[in-house]
Amino acid sequence: MRHLRIGTRGSLLAKWQAEYVRKQLFARAGVEAEIVIIKTAGDKLQASPLSQIGGKGIFIKELEESLLEETIDLAVHSVKDIPTDTPSRLMFPAVCRREDVRDCLVGANGATLASLRQGARIGTGSLRRQAQLRHIRPDLDVRDLRGNVDTRLRKVESGEYEAVMLAKAGLDRLGWSGRITETLSPEVFLPAVGQGAIAVECRLKDTEAAELVGGLDDAESRTAIIAERALLSALHGGCQVPLGAWARIERGELVMEACVCSVDGVQYVKQRATSAPEQAAELGGQMANLLMEAGAQSILEEVSRQRG
Repeated sequence: MRHLRIGTRGSLLAKWQAEYVRKQLFARAGVEAEIVIIKTAGDKLQASPLSQIGGKGIFIKELEESLLEETIDLAVHSVKDIPTDTPSRLMFPAVCRREDVRDCLVGANGATLASLRQGARIGTGSLRRQAQLRHIRPDLDVRDLRGNVDTRLRKVESGEYEAVMLAKAGLDRLGWSGRITETLSPEVFLPAVGQGAIAVECRLKDTEAAELVGGLDDAESRTAIIAERALLSALHGGCQVPLGAWARIERGELVMEACVCSVDGVQYVKQRATSAPEQAAELGGQMANLLMEAGAQSILEEVSRQRG
């Protein structure tokens, strides 16, 4: 049986995800694997806002280069970090079963979004979260906050921030669900494309690795991810677009909701559409058209101008 090398970033959450894949491979196929830590540009540039350093692929580029150089056999990513254009010599044989898609608040003294005082300082590195926060609570002092999950939580403990916003799945995986003071319903706060999902990447020619990893693929999660990423691609979005999207299968039908919000939170466009699960990519394209017709185009052009 082949011994595999799994590449990952060095954050606590990234290592947890790689370890999860390693354990699954052993449990399902008896495959032994080792974990290789690789530092990415996104890890090295922790002080800069993602919108300034160009979020596209900054958390996965070095991992993909290591795959192509054959120093690792697999790379484990958070789906929300993956750009929509995959290098031609690489593939994703597995999208693992998606966990909780929701965003959550970790606030001082049990704070919720509604109970935060006027002008309270709240941190998040996500342009999408910043925009939606300003839409719901324009009175808050929303700040750009980078760093690993543990670093961000310490900012609340120290009193530097009254609250931070994070993906619930990350806190659940690290065993820190007890720190959450509010979980936000997707009806109120739409998550990022791919939020809560882990994907495994390998070389296109490495059919053996692809076959071993293929057993971890969850068809329902993959369908939802295809729809969301088709939407992102149609809107020409990288990581830093104020786009929220959530696709899921309900009673045999693929349902998708998505929103685009201006950075200041003033303009907000939201749409809902459905299709058969096998038409996931088409649904993403249809949703892009619905959003553009409803006014998303001017919002995205303005965001592009601000970043340019």
